[in-house]
Amino acid sequence: MPEPNPNAVHPNEAVPSVCFIKNTVTRPNIQVGEYTYYDDPVNSEDFESHVTHHYEFLGDKLIIGKFCAIAKGVEFIMNGANHRMNGVTTYPFNIMGGGWEKATPALEDLPLKGDTVVGNDVWIGQNVTVLPGVHIGDGAVIGANSVVASDIPAYAVAVGNPCRVVKMRFDQETVAKLLALKWWDWDPERIFGSLEALTSGDLTALTKVDSKKTKAD
Repeated sequence: MPEPNPNAVHPNEAVPSVCFIKNTVTRPNIQVGEYTYYDDPVNSEDFESHVTHHYEFLGDKLIIGKFCAIAKGVEFIMNGANHRMNGVTTYPFNIMGGGWEKATPALEDLPLKGDTVVGNDVWIGQNVTVLPGVHIGDGAVIGANSVVASDIPAYAVAVGNPCRVVKMRFDQETVAKLLALKWWDWDPERIFGSLEALTSGDLTALTKVDSKKTKAD
């Protein structure tokens, strides 16, 4: 079966603005699933520059699932951007040098918020900022220019600063079925054979495809 090469930097040479992120990432603290792309007409291969304040000694990771669509101008701000909050001042004296290193905070004094996690099949619009420790659920949509400061549930549409859920893409029963289906974990041949069902919004058709495959197994 034909399919885009998941190991290609640009799956479609006719569209160089689209880049499969996992094939350009060099940092061990960034993990990205197959077929997730970054779209930027200027430098689509430089996704890592949009992940800022990311220091290995802090231990936090950026984890992004499969089949996500990430538009240009996104910024993932990681835990290294946080300042100590339990003092009179939040000023980071230690990074200025000149002897001020003696004010270096212990890790436990910093408001570390853990890993930033983006699920599968998430669409993130242009110029979105994602703050440290946020979890964005499978199938969510984040509107352009949003600032995501708290968790967004699966299959929600969320916009604004701060980003808030404005509607759910499907009812709770459908969301539960989709989360159980996990189509993004299917093999490429199965996905290729299910493209019409996946793009139609017809959950019944998609469930039938899954049922046939399960019986064949």
